Amino acid sequence: VHRLITYIFIYEDLISLTCGAVIIWYFAGSFEKNVGTAKHCCLTTAFAVLSALLYLLLEPLVSTVWEVGDAKGFMPVAFATLGVSTTRSRMRRTVVFGLRVPVVLVPWFLLCIAWFIPHSSILVNLCGLLVGEAYGLRYCFCLDFPESVSSKLDQVFPFTLLKRVPGLKYIPGSLAERRASESSKINPVPGTYPTQSYYCPSPQAPPASQMLQPNAWSQGFHHSCAPG
Repeated sequence: VHRLITYIFIYEDLISLTCGAVIIWYFAGSFEKNVGTAKHCCLTTAFAVLSALLYLLLEPLVSTVWEVGDAKGFMPVAFATLGVSTTRSRMRRTVVFGLRVPVVLVPWFLLCIAWFIPHSSILVNLCGLLVGEAYGLRYCFCLDFPESVSSKLDQVFPFTLLKRVPGLKYIPGSLAERRASESSKINPVPGTYPTQSYYCPSPQAPPASQMLQPNAWSQGFHHSCAPG
């Protein structure tokens, strides 16, 4: 039973480990920023277990048609998070390798590319994508716990310990706290911006012919140093 979750930590070589690290950093990192660290950990476990159960259900049927690889690596969970992001995205189209494609087709396009990654099972990746899209379409509503629960999870172990780990960025479960942290980066404390001094050259002494016209000289200096 423990293999329903531990298979996401199994890699056979350095290439698959590198691909898994890139996928975790890119897809799982962006998903964590949207839901918070606590909810991300819970959904990672749920996506891993549901993808494995769906794989075990489909594997006897698919294995009669072609050889099915073993379930291993974090890629099924990554496809689940990608399926959630694309189904709930407000964007209609995006750019992939210079081509504008519908957002809903992006996971399926990447699923075809993942076929060429060494030791990658197309079936378990497909199961992860189906689980993620089912969650994104709110068919797995039991997994979508409210924000108040995420805020409470931030105050219990082991998430309180994760906040104290140096070098680890913890994303709070409250949307207001996430927006506050982002706005603090966009609007820093006054005085933290670098300043620049602007030089306005002092007016030269007017010719003797203009000394008798002080109003004209003062208007000319006013326009030369006007803002902009």
